[in-house]
Amino acid sequence: LPQTASVSDMHCVTQWSRYDNHWQGVSARDIIERVRPQAEVKHVVFTAFDGYTTNIRLDQFDQPDVFLVHSWEGKPLSRAHGGPVRMLVPRLYLWKSAKWLRRIQFTISDHPGFWEVRGYHNNGDPWTEERYG
Repeated sequence: LPQTASVSDMHCVTQWSRYDNHWQGVSARDIIERVRPQAEVKHVVFTAFDGYTTNIRLDQFDQPDVFLVHSWEGKPLSRAHGGPVRMLVPRLYLWKSAKWLRRIQFTISDHPGFWEVRGYHNNGDPWTEERYG
């Protein structure tokens, strides 16, 4: 798939941020172009190799800064940071950017993930401090 470089910030629910991260990977828009989800599809669910899941709306996935990333700061992602591949949804808290990605599922209905069913906000917008539901 086409490779794209991106620079974005990351925000953790524990109130830290890291600015100007350099990423490389496949844009979500390139994935959408290939998948061509049906009109009824409104959500995307990410599943990690360890069984972790998280969810976002399709309109959040379909953004120019959302990527399936394999490199950070010019090097392959380390296992500790989600390598070999993780999602990157920089406009939302990091729990929405699943590490060790195994599956991307386009769905008609919402499927709250690991943290969402444990009281975290279903959306996770750091700018409006959507930490807990």
